[in-house]
Parts: sequence; structure tokens; C-alpha cells
Amino acid sequence: MSGFSVLHANALPFLKANVDTDQLLPKQFLTGVTRTGYGKHLFHDWRYSDAQGTQLAADFILNLPQYKGAEILLAGENFGCGSSREHAPWALADFGFKVIIAPSFADIFYANCINNLIVPIVLNKDDIKYLAQMIEAKPDTQLHVDLPAQAVTEGDNTYPFTIEKHHKENLISGRDMIDQSLILSSLIVEHEDTIPSWLA
Repeated sequence: MSGFSVLHANALPFLKANVDTDQLLPKQFLTGVTRTGYGKHLFHDWRYSDAQGTQLAADFILNLPQYKGAEILLAGENFGCGSSREHAPWALADFGFKVIIAPSFADIFYANCINNLIVPIVLNKDDIKYLAQMIEAKPDTQLHVDLPAQAVTEGDNTYPFTIEKHHKENLISGRDMIDQSLILSSLIVEHEDTIPSWLA
């Protein structure tokens, strides 16, 4: 996977708190083993007005034309709570989101985002609310996300954020957890060679 450095893009404000993974991708769509094809089911129960997913709900924010193509999601507290399904970030990525900005994330969801090269950014709740209001008033407002500098910028306003060093390095280099382990393959082999044969 290619890594992430900077992004200058439109954002979609959806500040609902405690959005769980079953709302992000309902259980009936957990049928595949690849990371593609889930975007059409993202927020299915809210995004469609019928159970079959053939009629878009005109008033749901993902369906509003002014937010079409947004690559940054402004979210509410405890985003991604609920089950540990990795399909939820798959759906977000397949829909086109590259960055999620929220006051807090569920721990497993946060890790799944990192592993799928979605950048999860924690900012102050009031700052996110301000950004959301700016975007609602002017939907073509773009945010600049600089991962190496660990900052989100809108106009003259800059919002620094923190992220663990190894998460940052993985996102920039495009590594997932398996790739991270393979970097240490020589040390793993060296350790395995020290294991007595009767334990192998």
C-alpha cells in the first residue's frame, strides 16, 4: 500500500457521538475477505431509505451533493465503538475517506484505521465543532492535513495533533502490521535458531 504524507481536501461534518461499527458497516455485509466493494454499504441503515439499499435517503449527509468527493471525515466522540470488525475502516476507505478527525476513537477501531492507512486524528471537541461549522457554512472549504508535521490547517488556523511514532512511521511508509513484523524477520529467525529442537 502507498503511504500517506499530506492531503489537501474537502471534509464532511458528521459529529454524531458513539457511531458504532455496525452502523458503519452492518453485519449482513461482512461477506468478503478483500478490502474493496464495501463503500456502497457504508452507513447503510442511515444512507438508504429502503432495506435493499436501492433508494438513497435525500437528507442523510453522505448523500448531499455539496459533500460529494470529501476525503476527510469530521466525526463525533467515541467514533468506531462496538465490535472489532476491520470491515468498518475498509468501507470508509473504499468510499474515499483518507482521514478521520474526532475527539476520541474506540481503541480497536483506531488500530484498524492505522493498519488500513486511514489517518485517525484526535483534536479538541470544540475545534472540530468550529471546523464543522465553517464547512457547513462553506462546503468547499478545504482542510490541509500534514502528517509529518502533525498538523491540520484551515486558512490561518493550525491545529497540532499527537500520534505514536510507530503509527506515524507506518502510515508514512505504507506499512501494515505484517509489514512491520517482516522488517524484523532477521531477528525473528535469529531467535528461532536459539530454540532447542525438542521444543520446536
